[in-house]
Amino acid sequence: MPIINPQFDIYPECLLDEGYTQGAPNRNWWCIYTRSRHEKKLSRHLTSLSIPHYCPLVVKRYRSPNGRIRNVSMPLFPNYIFLYGTDEERYQALTTNAVSRISLVEYVDELVADLRQIQMAIRANVPLTPEARIVAGQSVRVRSGPFRGYDGVVIRREGKTRLLLAVRFLEQGASMEIDEGLLEIRE
Repeated sequence: MPIINPQFDIYPECLLDEGYTQGAPNRNWWCIYTRSRHEKKLSRHLTSLSIPHYCPLVVKRYRSPNGRIRNVSMPLFPNYIFLYGTDEERYQALTTNAVSRISLVEYVDELVADLRQIQMAIRANVPLTPEARIVAGQSVRVRSGPFRGYDGVVIRREGKTRLLLAVRFLEQGASMEIDEGLLEIRE
């Protein structure tokens, strides 16, 4: 397998700097949900097209079967890239066959401030661990897919997210493995 050049997580380097994103009325922030394991591919493609984006990468260390220590850049938020571009640039991202869905960011100032904090922590080499928005024990509703509209409680088993469908009267239920991206917190 060919070795790929080191990956940069942000293009351009000044994207999250104070004032960079102001004064561009035809540009918007978009949250791209990529196909599984396509974040780096999409990031390389966007960089080659000079489209501003950010995909936070953290270094993961592991030991190979022969005992060598390996360092791999992994996305901090699997399947997510943040794009700052025009409608034409958004369309170019969609044509890569790496995008599952894309949504417009409504609260831009909050997003940029949050991404700036993440970027500073990564640059400071602080060990970061991704944390899920949905925690075990929360009541949720499935928002899309074949089980859309189902209500249940999130449980974790063997590191996987499961939806507990309960028959409260019997105090019993069944759980199924589910993608956390399909869930929304029930109010």
